[in-house]
Amino acid sequence: MTRHSFASDNYAPAHPAMLGALSAANVGHAGAYGADPWTERLQEVVRGHFGERAVAFPVFNGTGANVVSLASMLPRWGAVVTSEHAHIHQDENAAPERVGGIKLLTVPAPDGRLTPAAVDRFVGDLGDQHRAQPLVVSITQSTELGTVYSSEEIRAISDRAHAAGMRVHLDGARLANAAAALGASLRELTTDAGVDVVSFGGTKNGLLFGEAVVVLDPGAAQGVEFVRKMTMQLASKTRFVSAQLTALLTDGLWRANAAHANAMAARLRAALEPVATTGEGPDGGARATSSGLAFSQPTQANAVFAVLPRVVAERLRADFAFYDWAPAAPDASGAERVEVRWMCSWDTRAEDVDAFATAIRAALETPERA
Repeated sequence: MTRHSFASDNYAPAHPAMLGALSAANVGHAGAYGADPWTERLQEVVRGHFGERAVAFPVFNGTGANVVSLASMLPRWGAVVTSEHAHIHQDENAAPERVGGIKLLTVPAPDGRLTPAAVDRFVGDLGDQHRAQPLVVSITQSTELGTVYSSEEIRAISDRAHAAGMRVHLDGARLANAAAALGASLRELTTDAGVDVVSFGGTKNGLLFGEAVVVLDPGAAQGVEFVRKMTMQLASKTRFVSAQLTALLTDGLWRANAAHANAMAARLRAALEPVATTGEGPDGGARATSSGLAFSQPTQANAVFAVLPRVVAERLRADFAFYDWAPAAPDASGAERVEVRWMCSWDTRAEDVDAFATAIRAALETPERA
């Protein structure tokens, strides 16, 4: 049995408010497939956060939200421009391609963020019958590498995409974390920044299950309700998804949960700063101190990315769960190193972080015991 997990915010339990919302919704009979008071209330709450034209379509999970969003935004010949690190590319078992029939056009993004240049890269393919048509740009907020887009950066991408006739999708599995980090509203990072459709995340921020496709511009998505059904993302008892999403989006719970997770990640990084560096080494990568620890990305939301000796990572994993992210260049002695990801969640406690940081520092000091 491991201690508190730093593998993923998906590992966290459901927030008590979600269990309360489920219990409150578990009374009497109600219309199926979203024809219920809880889903009606969700629409009101979503409009309050995203704008008067916003419409929410509750779904089971994040992969489903992305597939439904993108499939409803594209014709059969359409393609999506996205980061090489995008969840839709790396971690959804080709669901956009297999289920949605969507071509993904990936772009290098060393810090996880696209720029308007990603749009320019594919504009020349528009109208070419030999090329999949790049009609949607998909960004992730916060990104798969733990970085966040400012509202201005999203607006720049949206403006370039719209000028070329493309639409913008935002994978918001951790949108709440980005908003909390920036002190921004959900609307500022989406509707006001030119985003057309959002996959809004709940499970990583306290829900037992459930996400939502939020259509911000009705003209950007066609037949969402049909796509949701045909991709098996329409719950007969939708009220239990809607009740949780409403609870999350009421009284600032979404922000409180996300801000706490972010704060715990910042605490972990601060505890390790004295034995690590983010400086650049001669090979262009992160330069480690004699401890062998180096941060590989800025800590802007609830993720800490670091490089350390593989033997140290394996030693730590005996007591703490976390994921390897990628192999890293060997150190000066040729010892193997690995990039790891440490995630914090709404229920991560300060004592969990402190215990983990102490264990990391101890393992770095005696790597030969790994």
